[in-house]
Amino acid sequence: MATLERLLELPAADLRQSLNQASELLASALGADKIDIFLFEPSRKTMRALGTSNTPMGRLQRSLGLDIHPVANGGSIAGVFTTGDPHITGHVDQVPGELPGVVHDLGVRSHIAVPLFVDGERRGVVSAQSAAPEFFCDEDLRFLGAVSHWIGAVTHRAELVEQVTSVALAQGRRQVAEELITVLAHDLRNYLSPLLSRLELLHRRAELAGRADDARDLDRASDSVAQLGRLVSDLLDVGRLEQGLFEIVPTSTDVAALAQEIARTLGTHSVDVRVEGPPELRVVGDRARLRQALENLVSNAIKHSPAGKWVLVKLSSELQDGLEYVHVDVIDHGAGVPPEILPRIFDRFVTGGNASGMGLGLYLASRVAAAHGGSLTVNSPPGNGATFRLTLPASGPPDHPEKA
Repeated sequence: MATLERLLELPAADLRQSLNQASELLASALGADKIDIFLFEPSRKTMRALGTSNTPMGRLQRSLGLDIHPVANGGSIAGVFTTGDPHITGHVDQVPGELPGVVHDLGVRSHIAVPLFVDGERRGVVSAQSAAPEFFCDEDLRFLGAVSHWIGAVTHRAELVEQVTSVALAQGRRQVAEELITVLAHDLRNYLSPLLSRLELLHRRAELAGRADDARDLDRASDSVAQLGRLVSDLLDVGRLEQGLFEIVPTSTDVAALAQEIARTLGTHSVDVRVEGPPELRVVGDRARLRQALENLVSNAIKHSPAGKWVLVKLSSELQDGLEYVHVDVIDHGAGVPPEILPRIFDRFVTGGNASGMGLGLYLASRVAAAHGGSLTVNSPPGNGATFRLTLPASGPPDHPEKA
């Protein structure tokens, strides 16, 4: 009972520290030469002793690297974890398949071990060893089994604390980064307008002087600055979303005409943008925001499309529960969204594959869709490209007067 009480008093701030202290308590209670608390690492398929008593045998084990047991190598530790059955022996040197390092390097002769359950899942093994033969009895094994439940609770508590701390640190870093990005975006915007004005002035001078090559180079420079301007606008929109300042002004908008304009603007020599659907398809929405969303979707599709392929913008509409909805499908012929990224594809600063960018386009497109009472979804079978579907209510956002 004294051991259990002291186990419950262990701090939960650090998992390794907690398990090392638990090992010390058990070594003292059992008089063992070494106590190990092994946890299974699925990625490496190994048992790692995160907690080991600070005893001569425990220190020797660490110096020899025997605190890591690959499950494939066998041994009693791996056997207890694999089968879930307790283990007791007073003659380790006579156990078939025992690891040579345990027998010869550490000189272990008596060994008891029980599986370790954490939050109802078998996650490791609690082990006690001694250099003396026939050192442990059945009561020691039952004691170790009882204590293992408390160690599982300590482990679970420490892991929860580490997870909460990790999430809090990540959120803190992200908040600081977003604030810094917003400040930088504001500063950058202040420089872009005069830069564009100067480029336009130089372009006019080049045209008047008949310097066609210079005029073309200035056009390209202006396009690059315009792209930078769109990135700055995206960054500022992220800040507005976080502050609840993101607004839309719905008007009657021809989505088909908007798609044709974007296709002509964003299509390249290597990746063409095609539009299919009715020649006119109107919704009540903020034209500027819908353009922003579609440009981001088409630009993303172009980035992920191989040269010689095309991006398809397919327009359609349907009735659902008596209301008309407009669908805009943006389809590419790339490798598709990596499965590990798919659940987070609409989060901020998430990018997939080898594409460049800050990972804001899809996030903003999804927020524009939500602001209009619509949605943005993705369908991406592995290796078969991706289809992003922007769905909008034709009558506008839920609180728009035309909705009634």
